[in-house]
Parts: sequence; structure tokens; C-alpha cells
Amino acid sequence: MVAIVDDDDLMRSALQGLLKAVGLPAQAFGSAEEFLKSGQQRQARCLIADIRMPGMSGLELQAHLNAERCKIPIIFITAHGDEKMRMQALRAGAVEFMAKPFDDEALLESVRRLWKAKPVSRTGRRIAQGGLPWQLLQDSDPPTGMLIRADSSKS
Repeated sequence: MVAIVDDDDLMRSALQGLLKAVGLPAQAFGSAEEFLKSGQQRQARCLIADIRMPGMSGLELQAHLNAERCKIPIIFITAHGDEKMRMQALRAGAVEFMAKPFDDEALLESVRRLWKAKPVSRTGRRIAQGGLPWQLLQDSDPPTGMLIRADSSKS
């Protein structure tokens, strides 16, 4: 499931509709706190989150998930981001940082890549979701991948 966390009702509804229209299951949450209370963190294959929200911000949600060792690939969307905020998000493990309004196709491409992602350990072995770094493995032989979640301790 793709989790969507945004305080804007219209944005939440539009994102959920967009994902469902292309066959991706999505669940929307009006706040970071609502998402955390849902217990859906470990079921989410990907998280699309706004940065600026009342209560817990998207960056605070990311920090909370990292502290819980819940390594969901995060795509941040924001109308209020700057380069410093973008770098903070990416260094903490976000895979995308998109400015609103964003291109629907670019978002869908990112989500589709993440949907195909298989969690792997630092040794390259597959591990259960919610574990360590994520790597994209394409359907080719030999697999050619792209690391999408680097070890943030080296940043």
C-alpha cells in the first residue's frame, strides 16, 4: 500500500485517486499523527508526505520513523520547501523531494520504481520490509539496480 500523509483534503483525495487509477492501493491520512496511530507504517511500501502540516511536520515524521527503524521510502511533496529542507530530507533517507505543483507522471514514475523495490541488507541479501536500506531491482538478468536509500551515517 502507498501511504499518503497530507493535511490538505483535496491533495489527499487527488493523490489517492491518481494512485488507484493506475492500480496502486493507497491509503490517505490527514496528519502524521493519524498515520502513526493507524499502525500501517510497516505495511506501507512507500510514503508520500507533505512537509508542512499542523502538528508533526513531514520531516518530524521521517525522523520518528527513522528512530523506530521503520525505513519506508519517502517521497516528500511541498509548496514551501527550500534547498536546505530538501537536503535535510534527502540526507535522512527520502528518495524524492517534489515541489507543488508537481507533474503527476513524475510522481507516478517514482512510486512505480519504489513499488518494485525489494528491501536488502548491506550485504545485498533480501530482508523483511521495514528493515535497512532499499535497493531497486529491475526485472533483468543480471539485475541492474539503483540504490535509493543510502546509509545516512556517511552523509
